[in-house]
Amino acid sequence: MSRLSMLPRPRESVFASGIDPYRGDANAVCPPNLRECVLAMEDCCEEAHEAQQLLRNGTFDLPRMSKVLENQRVFLLIDEVTVRRYKADLADEIEPQINELIDRAEKGLNVLTRREGLIQSKAMQSKVATAPTSNKREERRLQMLAKQRQRLEDEAKVLESEILALQRNKPKRT
Repeated sequence: MSRLSMLPRPRESVFASGIDPYRGDANAVCPPNLRECVLAMEDCCEEAHEAQQLLRNGTFDLPRMSKVLENQRVFLLIDEVTVRRYKADLADEIEPQINELIDRAEKGLNVLTRREGLIQSKAMQSKVATAPTSNKREERRLQMLAKQRQRLEDEAKVLESEILALQRNKPKRT
């Protein structure tokens, strides 16, 4: 049974006389299949409603999707001289910044190298001075210095790789 058949029936008339039958159809009899016809029509209406909902859900975003999928290509043709000029302008603009970054990286690398040398010399001095030490404080200090040395070595390696990368990517003048 369809959902439309389940709807409540209209209320009865409030007038005391009831329904005034049409006198011309007083002897008319409804065909026995009328109820089945009404149910079939309700089912058709329900199916049409569901199809309309599916169609609406599938196409409500069509204008936006059409705009997104619309491809428009614009080609601008320029001569090779213009390309070279823009390339040279870009290189002139970027080259000072790259050189400054290389200088800063080299200075940082020098500072880290000096720190590493100081730490190594301190570590050597402490090893010589306290070779047979049993003092836990000194052992901890040595461990901390060793960790710091390792961290500085790692930082030096990272900076060296950055310098090499910058030197490889340095734009060449044409």
